Amino acid sequence: MKLVRYGNPGKEKPGLIDADGKLRDLSGVIKDIDPTQLGDAALAKLRKLKPANLPLVRGKPRMGCPVAAVPKFIAIGLNYVDHAAEAGLPIPKEPIIFMKATSCIQGPDDAVMLPKGSVKTDWEVELGVVIGTRARYVSQKDALNFVAGYCTVNDVSEREFQIERGGTWDKGKGCDTFGPIGPWLVTRDEVPNPQKLAMWLEVNGKRVQNGSTKTMIFSVAKIVSYVSQFMTLEPGDVICTGTPPGVGLGMKPPVYLKKGDVMRVGIECLGEQQQTVVPFKL
Repeated sequence: MKLVRYGNPGKEKPGLIDADGKLRDLSGVIKDIDPTQLGDAALAKLRKLKPANLPLVRGKPRMGCPVAAVPKFIAIGLNYVDHAAEAGLPIPKEPIIFMKATSCIQGPDDAVMLPKGSVKTDWEVELGVVIGTRARYVSQKDALNFVAGYCTVNDVSEREFQIERGGTWDKGKGCDTFGPIGPWLVTRDEVPNPQKLAMWLEVNGKRVQNGSTKTMIFSVAKIVSYVSQFMTLEPGDVICTGTPPGVGLGMKPPVYLKKGDVMRVGIECLGEQQQTVVPFKL
């Protein structure tokens, strides 16, 4: 299933995308696509619905983040062999974990705002993993059973804040609008192998990232298992799993986002998103 939330910010309704790519309204069935709807039993009930019997949503409404009330927004750094090489950094021996503020989460096509004083805002296409079942100390073998599904994420990053302002990554990763997620949450039954997904990102029509999840250093299963050793993963938690090469920081000379730039971001099977870069505004 491709689950979505559509409508104005703060007033999104649940929906799904049918086999013909049409948006169907789920608000008569569930209140929202929130953590209570992400377990296997809840998803099985939705899977039994006949999309043709659900109201058709006409037009092209705004898409919100496909998961409401995300408890934690977790991220993994330097998780692609070719990206680590691009950055001139050694391959990590263990996954690097940092956090993105949940306040940065937004719809897939909402504008990305340059933070006040930003000079090095960058892009990162990433595979997002949405947890469906509470996970603590889970094995790598069982880890994917705790996943509800997958989504496209743009891990927007301010490199000066991230690298040059005290050494903690979090403050360069959680600025307002730095977490576009969606357009869809694709349930795990439709993504049998998350390690074989093409992914790309374009800036102003030029493809700058063109990679695949097959070059991940640590697989999705390894990441879910590993993170669950250090914190309880709750339904609705989103983990973004690293980016392939082609980020602005790695270019020679580096290239960063500016007002008016347009990013187009996509992952095979998981849909595309697009953001226009706008200046800071309170």
